[in-house]
Amino acid sequence: MKRIFAFIIMGWVCAISAHAAQNMMGRASVNVTSDTAAAAKNMALVEARRQIIRDVMGQYSDIGQLDMLLANAPDADLTPLIAKSRIGNEQTSATTYSADIQMTLDSDAVRNWLNENGVQNWLGDPATADQTVVFVRLGGLNDWIELNAIARDAGFALNTRHLDAARVIMEIPAANRAMFTAAARGAGWRYSDDNGILNLWK
Repeated sequence: MKRIFAFIIMGWVCAISAHAAQNMMGRASVNVTSDTAAAAKNMALVEARRQIIRDVMGQYSDIGQLDMLLANAPDADLTPLIAKSRIGNEQTSATTYSADIQMTLDSDAVRNWLNENGVQNWLGDPATADQTVVFVRLGGLNDWIELNAIARDAGFALNTRHLDAARVIMEIPAANRAMFTAAARGAGWRYSDDNGILNLWK
């Protein structure tokens, strides 16, 4: 069973605070048939591991780059990325295995793996825990000019990590997050905060 998790930014800004807790836990339901139940279970765990890594990391990385990496990654590279796992509703027959599998990723191991393979990601790094990563969907050049002016008036500069015609990925000091958000709201931006994930849009 394959699930596709699409990480789509449509006219809003998603900001992931590097100091906020990131949800590294994912679930997968599997039902696999093979020559034996033992072989089916091994296949199911491999499938669940890949699915969960994609579902979880799709929230914190470039999904296209992540898909390419997963397509070519050997299973041996993925096993160390899992910090813990739990299996429920386990059922077997002579040739089948089904279960609900929960896995929690090791954020440090995953971040290192993504960085080593050149996958752009926004996992909080303890070395930069005072920074907040911000994803901006640009409605035009004026939006980018306005955000720079807001930051300048707040006494800091935007640290741009990626910029194209459609979006910008930047970092702002975590200490200035509240001030920046208030100033953006005053300039006509709307926002919501969902468990440490900041969403802004115009």
